[in-house]
Amino acid sequence: MNAAELLRTVLAAVLGLIAAAGNLLGGYFVVRREWPRQYLQYFLALGSGYMLAVVLVEILPESVRLAGQDAFFYLLIGFFQIHMFEHTIAPHFHFGEETHHEEFERRHARSAVLLGLGIHAFFDGVAIAAGLLISTWLGAVVFIAVFLHKLPEGFTVASMVLASGQSRGNAIRAAATLGGSTLLGVALTSIFAGQLRYALPLAGGVTLYVAGTDLLPEVNREPNWRKAFLVFLGVAILLILRKFLGG
Repeated sequence: MNAAELLRTVLAAVLGLIAAAGNLLGGYFVVRREWPRQYLQYFLALGSGYMLAVVLVEILPESVRLAGQDAFFYLLIGFFQIHMFEHTIAPHFHFGEETHHEEFERRHARSAVLLGLGIHAFFDGVAIAAGLLISTWLGAVVFIAVFLHKLPEGFTVASMVLASGQSRGNAIRAAATLGGSTLLGVALTSIFAGQLRYALPLAGGVTLYVAGTDLLPEVNREPNWRKAFLVFLGVAILLILRKFLGG
């Protein structure tokens, strides 16, 4: 490993830690009840637009460069593995505040949602590390995409734990588990850096699913002009960054 690769690996670990801290912060806001609920919707809206733009404008072209037409196949695998999980093992999962206490009284339902979010979080780490190992620019824009939904992710899992009647401490530990999954994704991708041609499009498929089918439906559930504006703003931010700072 040369000096540049070592530096990118260290940077991936640092950004993974920051992303994991986002999970904890989201959980903390739920436990302390110090975050106005509309802010969650604003993060979901901004994150969905930005994430979709990152996948289509940055991750997909780079994946094709690495893996050729096979990149679309790996993208589909990433997309549909999350779809299969959410519609079989964890059918009650959704991003946002959980208020349906009766659905999470059973341990299986709680564990299924935590596992589902853990898979999301793992591929967040994969995306961060894969992006940075390819280029600092790609790693930076992917990290922003990940961080924008880390607060809602931690908020969601902590809210689910509280809705199931468990303690605030358990809610924070659940958010910390997601952070640990992200760090695991960073670590494994850094170790198996030679597999980027698979890792990047797989992570891209997961990101596409989360943005398009998890976040946007929550944003559209109670539509208003502010949330619609933030979706477009998320796209615009990526395009502006690409124009003035793009690698």
